[in-house]
Order: sequence, then structure tokens, then C-alpha cells
Amino acid sequence: MTFDCYGTLLDWQAGFRRILEPVAGPRTDAVVSAFHETEPQVQAENPHALYKEILREGLERAARQAGVPLSGDVLVAGWGTIGAFPDTVAALEELRSQGWSLGILTNCDKDLFAATQAALGVEPDLVITSEEVGSYKPALGHFERFEAATSVARADWVHAAVSWWHDMVPARDLGLRRIWVDREDSGHDPSIVTARVPDMASLARVAKELA
Repeated sequence: MTFDCYGTLLDWQAGFRRILEPVAGPRTDAVVSAFHETEPQVQAENPHALYKEILREGLERAARQAGVPLSGDVLVAGWGTIGAFPDTVAALEELRSQGWSLGILTNCDKDLFAATQAALGVEPDLVITSEEVGSYKPALGHFERFEAATSVARADWVHAAVSWWHDMVPARDLGLRRIWVDREDSGHDPSIVTARVPDMASLARVAKELA
């Protein structure tokens, strides 16, 4: 079973707010909201850039939109403080006890992921980053690299993530079974996924059936 990391296993939105509040104050929510718009724009303009560069440029644009003078280095410097959702560690431990191998396919750099890996509580069997593949999901680079590295049959591979667009759509296109961890109750079309769950605790229960 492979996972997206930030937003699925680690609570990056709470982490961003915690990092930004000391410098953005009451404008923190405005900066975070603007970042949701600027990050995909920067990624589209710079599809081969390191994620640290995406973070810096995305935050600087978002801060300008929100009228807050911020350095783009704030998120990079605080990245290691991003923690897990309360249900993540127990769910990953349960999946490991069920016999699943666990992989991470993340739109992140190697060093940024390493800074937060301990928060998962479980050592992944394989991690594929955007830095390694030179692209960002929903492009298929992560999936193709994972498939090449493991030789796993697609029928034996389940992909789980919070993002409908970045993860569920490409997993569908590859014919993988896919669990949508819809923590945000986003309203996207659930008919394209194998299972939709609200959290990781629910995913661990569904995984028994898929196994």
C-alpha cells in the first residue's frame, strides 16, 4: 500500500498555521488560503523545481496577496515541525501487523521528508519523492518509479491519499485499487475510487477486506 504523506498522514495544514502564526499573526488564515492558490500555479510554471523552491515562491506570492511581509524561507525552516494526524501512527502500525508493505509517494524533497519521517511512527519500506522523479503528481513519475523499483503487480497494489486530483485520478488511470482518505469532505466524485473513508482509522479497517 502506498500513501501520499502531507495531508493524508501528516497534518500539514495545522503545521503551516503553527509555523506562520508567529510571523503572520491575524493574517495567517489569509496567507494559508492564498497559498492554496499560489502553490499549484508555481508548480505548473516550474514542474522540475525542488519543492523547497515551490514553497518559497508560493509563500512569497501568497503573502503579497494577503498583504503580509513574509520571507519565503519560513515554511522551509519550520517544515520539520509538521506532525502526524492523531490517527496516523496507530493505523500504520495496524497495517503493518496485517502484513502490508508500506510506501510513500510524496510531492516533496528528500531532506524535507526526512525531517518529518519520525512523526509517522513506522519506517516506510520505500519512499519516492518529487526530487527523485523530477515531476509532481498527478504526473505519473512517482507511480512509475515505484513500480520499476518494486516490480509489484498492479493488482496487488493499493494507493491511499487525501487528494482526489493528485492521487486518486492517476491511481485510477493506472488501474490500481485506491482508497480515498477524504479528510476534507471535498465533494469530489467518489465513484472513481475503490473505497472512500474519512480518516486513517477507517482505512485500516477497510484494508483487512482488501487484503
